[in-house]
This record gives sequence, C-alpha cells and structure tokens, in this order.
Amino acid sequence: MRSAKTPIYRGLFPVAPTPFTEAGDLDLEGQRRVIDCMIDQGVDGICILANYSEQFLLSDQERDILVELCLSHVAGRKPVMVTCSHFSTQIAVQRARYAAERGASLLMLMPPYHGASLKADDGAMIGHFGRVADAAGIPIMVQDAPLSGVTLTVPFLVRLACEVPLARYFKIEVPFAAAKLRSLIELGGEAIIGPFDGEEAITMMADLDAGATGTMSSALLPDLLRPVLDHHKAGRRQEAALAYAKVLPLINFENRQCGLRAAKSVMAEGGVIKYEAVRHPLDGLHPATRAGLIELAHELNPLALRWGH
Repeated sequence: MRSAKTPIYRGLFPVAPTPFTEAGDLDLEGQRRVIDCMIDQGVDGICILANYSEQFLLSDQERDILVELCLSHVAGRKPVMVTCSHFSTQIAVQRARYAAERGASLLMLMPPYHGASLKADDGAMIGHFGRVADAAGIPIMVQDAPLSGVTLTVPFLVRLACEVPLARYFKIEVPFAAAKLRSLIELGGEAIIGPFDGEEAITMMADLDAGATGTMSSALLPDLLRPVLDHHKAGRRQEAALAYAKVLPLINFENRQCGLRAAKSVMAEGGVIKYEAVRHPLDGLHPATRAGLIELAHELNPLALRWGH
C-alpha cells in the first residue's frame, strides 16, 4: 500500500464525458480534446469512467483503453480519479489495481449493487471497499448516489472512514445533501478528509455552507463554478452566492432536462468534440431541449462553448 502521506484533494473534480464517433465507436482524439479543455477550465482534478462518462455502456476493453489514454494524456498535469464501481469485489479490485498502476491519484467507488434488490450488507460493503483500498493503495471517493438504491447512513460512512483509512472522501449526491454532509462532518470529525457534493453542483451553495470542500460537476461549466468556490473559501459568501445564482439556471436545465447529454452538446457546439452522440439505449436530446440548453449556455459563455473555435 502506498504511503498515507498523499495530498488532500479539494475543489473542482468534474466528470469527463466519453465522446463517440458517428458510428458509435470511441472517439480517442475527441477524448484528448475533452481532457485538454477541462484542464483549461481550471479544474483541480478530472474524474473519468463515471456515470456521466457512460461507464455502464463501455466494454471492459474500452475502459482499459480510456484509462491508458486519459492518464497518459493528462501526464500529471492534474490528478485523475478513475471510477471502478462493480458489484463483484474481484472485478472492482482488478479495475482499481489497473488504474493505480497507470498513475491514477484517486478512485471512485459506489457500494456494490445490481438492480433493485441485489445488494450487500454493511459488513460486506466494508470488505468491498477495504479490498479495493488494499489492492490500489490510493484514496477512494465513496459515491453516495440514489442510482445504487443503497442507503448509506452517516454512522456507516463514518465507520467506513475509520475502518478503511483510504476511504475518507465522500461524494454526497442524495436528497438533502447539505444536511447529510453537515452530519457526516460533525460525526466523523478528522476522519472525513474530503466531503464533496455532486449531481451537477445543483446544491453546491448549500453544500459549501454545510462544509463541503469540493464539488464533482459535469464538464459543462467548471470555469463558471470556480468563482463560487474561490469566493466561498475566502469567506466572501455574498460574492459566492451571487456567482452561483448567475449559473444556477444553466445547472438546473442540465440536471432536470438533459443529464449527461448536456456537456456533450455544449462541447460539440463549442468545437471540443465532433459528435454529441450517446450510446443506445440512451437517446440524444430533443432538438427543442438542445436549443434551450445552448441558448442558456450562450448567455454565460462557458469555456466549453468556445474552446474549439
């Protein structure tokens, strides 16, 4: 296992979309451009192979290709977080080891689940995270999201942080996230190294007030979230709130109308990638929805909308 003396990760860790060609294959050159655009957005780190990367639509071979490509292309410019979630502990361990050996700085891991009813009990979940941590030896971002259907209570998360010392980062993206973050920080104390929020940063201001030290948004507008984080960190809460209010309509439209398609559509509009295709059975945005998204984006002019021009 690597030394526990690793950096403390905070700030903007957006999820990189996975671009595809018109035929539905991986667009590797587009992936490189996505990474470069995100670095120019001023992010503190990049997460790959997450749900907003369409990880559930990628083959194992494609995952390996993307891990190799993204980590080699980033080349240490920013820390990279690699999502390794799987119901099988053995497969999650293999994914984690593969990512760590190629230079990942962190992992992201959901609790083991498969469908609505195939889940693990608390002891098995502790073992799952523990084995992944032992195999990779790098910090783990525990993803607490409704998608899994697994309820991760605050006492359980604190227990996990205490029993698996590498699992001390938490992406909280459940209803009433701010309340859960506040309780987690209060109960866990120093064991909670990285309380983050997610869900496209739609509750970011409340979550920062609750003690969140970072956010995991999409790649749509990290550059416009930077002032919110910087003002809040410096104690300028009013300025942070004003900066957040400015971008919230676009975040809301992304979260409620578009989902993972939003970043791809804006990046295609901005020349970052050629195609905004998602893989079947997902559908692309309705033209009217896309037009509404682009209209809102033009009002704010995020870097993704102009990076390629």
